[in-house]
Amino acid sequence: MKTSFCFILLVAALTLGCGESFAQVDPWEFEVYPYATTPRGMGELETTNAVVSSGHNEPEEGTSNGVFASQHLWYNAYEVTYGLTDRIEAALYLNLAQPNGDGLRWAGDKLRLRGRLFDEGTLPVDLGWYAELEWHKTPQFDDAVRELELRPILEKDIGRLAVVLNPKFEKVLAGEGHNQGFEFGYVAALRYRWGRRLSPALEFYGGTGLIDQPDHLRDQQHYIFPAVWGELPGGFEYNVGIGYGLTRGSDHVIFKVNFELERFIGALFKPSPDDAWFF
Repeated sequence: MKTSFCFILLVAALTLGCGESFAQVDPWEFEVYPYATTPRGMGELETTNAVVSSGHNEPEEGTSNGVFASQHLWYNAYEVTYGLTDRIEAALYLNLAQPNGDGLRWAGDKLRLRGRLFDEGTLPVDLGWYAELEWHKTPQFDDAVRELELRPILEKDIGRLAVVLNPKFEKVLAGEGHNQGFEFGYVAALRYRWGRRLSPALEFYGGTGLIDQPDHLRDQQHYIFPAVWGELPGGFEYNVGIGYGLTRGSDHVIFKVNFELERFIGALFKPSPDDAWFF
């Protein structure tokens, strides 16, 4: 548990300070990325969904960073991932959103690359990397219309327990905040492999604002998600959780439901028993 203790110390250290920044969490992607990547020639199709059941009634509060209030806002994304090599995968995203009492609207697109370094178990902690470009984001949902996100990926398995940490470094390239520096955020999880069909987890999402000028703690966003994950018949995987905001700047309660269809390309591929089957 030393790794999780270090994570708690890291978050506590970065929440000190004050300042003003842009959006701190990505509500279209309440997902923690593991060290394992999609094998070469294989594809995955995923949908991620989050509904703010108890949020804010004013725009640009909580997960909202546009003209709509976060209360009862539904975030919906579709992702197609393909394994370019045995160590690198690429993915395209389509982001949609449905404000309270309104229809489903396009909210932007994303492209990302993700990879892993060294073979599993070579280092005390398995290391990976993540690079994402968001473009054509509509100001109705985000006033940062183009943004770069970089993450190192750290994973440590302790028996059946997996500790995963994704520190996030985001830079607005176009739109509000483009003249500012990088913002810091984090995504992390404690996952217990209890059963192939059903296993428990605790997930953490948040952000502190600009690295050189963090927000006041009360204005930051920090969430904890008790969740369950596992595999369904037919190659489907799921990740379902309820998120609770820990600060005034967070939305209060968020439900998330993620579904993934693995390996729909390359039917002749025979997965190894050691392949990671959770997300």
